[in-house]
Amino acid sequence: MTAAPRRLESYVCGSWNPGRSEGQLLSDAATGAPVARIDSSGIDFAAVLDHGRRVAGPKLREMSFHDRAAMLKALGLALMERKEEFYTESLHTGATRSDGWIDIEGGIGTMLTFASKARRELPNTRVLTDGEVEPLSKDNSFVAQHILTPMRGVAIHINAFNFPIWGMLEKIAPTLLAGVPCVVKPASQTAYLTELCVRRIIETGILPEGALQLVCGSVGDMLDHVTGQDAVTFTGSAWTGRKLKSHAPVVANSVRFTMEADSLNASILGPDAGPGTPEFDLFVKEVAREMTAKAGQKCTAIRRVIAPRAHVQALVAALGDRLGKTTLGLPYEEATRMGPLASLDQREEVRARIRDLQADAEIVAGNPDEVKTGSGDATQGAFLNPVLMYCEKPFGASAVHEVEAFGPVSTVMPYDDLEEAVALSHLGKGSLVSSIFTDDPAVAADVVLGAAPFHGRVLIGNRASAKSSTGHGSPLAPLVHGGPGRAGGGEEMGGMRGVKHYMQRTAVQGSPRLLSAVTGRWVDGAPVQHDIHPFRKSLAELRIGDQLITAARQVTQEDVEHFAHFTGDTFYAHMDTEAARANPFFDDRVAHGYLIASFAAGLFVEPNPGPVLANYGVDNLRFLTPVYFGDTLQVRLTCKEINPRASAEHGEVRWDCQVTNQNGAVVAQYDVLTMVAKTWPAVAAQAAE
Repeated sequence: MTAAPRRLESYVCGSWNPGRSEGQLLSDAATGAPVARIDSSGIDFAAVLDHGRRVAGPKLREMSFHDRAAMLKALGLALMERKEEFYTESLHTGATRSDGWIDIEGGIGTMLTFASKARRELPNTRVLTDGEVEPLSKDNSFVAQHILTPMRGVAIHINAFNFPIWGMLEKIAPTLLAGVPCVVKPASQTAYLTELCVRRIIETGILPEGALQLVCGSVGDMLDHVTGQDAVTFTGSAWTGRKLKSHAPVVANSVRFTMEADSLNASILGPDAGPGTPEFDLFVKEVAREMTAKAGQKCTAIRRVIAPRAHVQALVAALGDRLGKTTLGLPYEEATRMGPLASLDQREEVRARIRDLQADAEIVAGNPDEVKTGSGDATQGAFLNPVLMYCEKPFGASAVHEVEAFGPVSTVMPYDDLEEAVALSHLGKGSLVSSIFTDDPAVAADVVLGAAPFHGRVLIGNRASAKSSTGHGSPLAPLVHGGPGRAGGGEEMGGMRGVKHYMQRTAVQGSPRLLSAVTGRWVDGAPVQHDIHPFRKSLAELRIGDQLITAARQVTQEDVEHFAHFTGDTFYAHMDTEAARANPFFDDRVAHGYLIASFAAGLFVEPNPGPVLANYGVDNLRFLTPVYFGDTLQVRLTCKEINPRASAEHGEVRWDCQVTNQNGAVVAQYDVLTMVAKTWPAVAAQAAE
């Protein structure tokens, strides 16, 4: 007896909601068996948005970036423990184990990467500073600083069917890091996997209530209730995306809208990468992999294969041979190398698009109407063998540059020179990713610089990176995912760039004292405190504005010459009077910049054991005024920013270091970065034990 399909539920306003009607039946991609029913009727979508804004928003904004990062890390680790349950459910989508890995562990890994990068790159505060302080008056009494703060609305994420977990997690990770609640609307076709993942997320209790809501089914009138503090992201067809983007309240309220749409991604074989070269073999492998992974249902898959005319025949033969060995079948069978498309309707859609492409191209490998499987029933499952096409005259064609068959379909097209190759890459009118396979630096430079304006990411493949390369079709958390033109014009991920999409940049003007109070970061001109040496203070005692003015030290010729010979830095400006005076920047021999930084450290360091555990770097070092023999140096060291770590007994402290000469001119300016114990002498006592 066939099990009854389970009822998917939406998680909204703090409870699970099954909808009111029978809903749409969702079927197993490989067998056609019923899996689930989905319906969102009866949901009050205005209340859903209000719940996120009112209940979750304040809780998220109370947390620092490090708090939110720790939350995401805990969530990612909890999901990783449950991954096998997701793999089992993923089989219904037609995904093989390797396909599921991209979606499941790839998605969880993306969340963990965001958590890790946030802890490393963002301060342990609730506000971000953006850029340097801008002086607005000669006496420094009026300054400005750009800041980033969380938007006060909700991010609505409308996702595609091909990555039910990755598509959700790669969007909610930067959103939650920014301090903004999310509403996720998965594509109905594979929503059962997203729903299962959200159930497990809610069960952990890690997220504040309302931080993540789920809508299984239609979003109804949700977009009628968006405000200028909300954001919408969409992954899917360009037609649907444009319709949502032009929705009246979205336009009227200037709602932030990020779209990832159709993308005719191109991969180019370099003229140097002929048969017999490692790059040719890598190219064949990459094209075949991108055609068959997830049955070609990837927004980053290679749709247009651009190759030198002289190598086309060999390329088509090699691809045809490799694709012909791809075993099609049930996703859980060990011998299967490619599973079915997401649904029978999706298979018919791909077949229709192949017919459109045949206006410009011929099929040279595979038959879309004749399915050969190693397992499974081709009448019940959405199976389709890979189809390779060839367009002899791509510059006179239109369909191959306009039509995307969202399945295991690619079109080979020839070029006669690199200029043509780049021009062909442009004809896709903007895509998520392009790639060039070459071992020639000149070819790489010409293609990348020529293609980059039309693509969100460009991969260079060659023998040197083959073992470590993540490949053409892999979006990565630190890198921008999105593309111009027909690809939607949006950007996602990109490391902390993605977090800032959900924050408002504001220019704040005022006195240094008040600006420092707003940002939690000392600004030159803000109040300072002088008592004990600040290096004697633990994080519990240290305050923004704690300052040390050091004694002075004279720089002598002997100092400079000793440093030169000791370090090996005998650059002429330090050692040769005549040559130094001929230099337009100097009047005479000068001290080394790094000698100045070393003397500065000698002036401000407190030598005894104490709460300062280590110096781990210097930021923004600039040498501003030459130092000559006989000049005197003095240091002003000010506590600029304090970032305690929640998971350690220390934190990072950023110190403003200004070195001046006897005339008060700034010789060097930089930030010193140290690790400081939260308490002292407790840490010392612990170390002694």
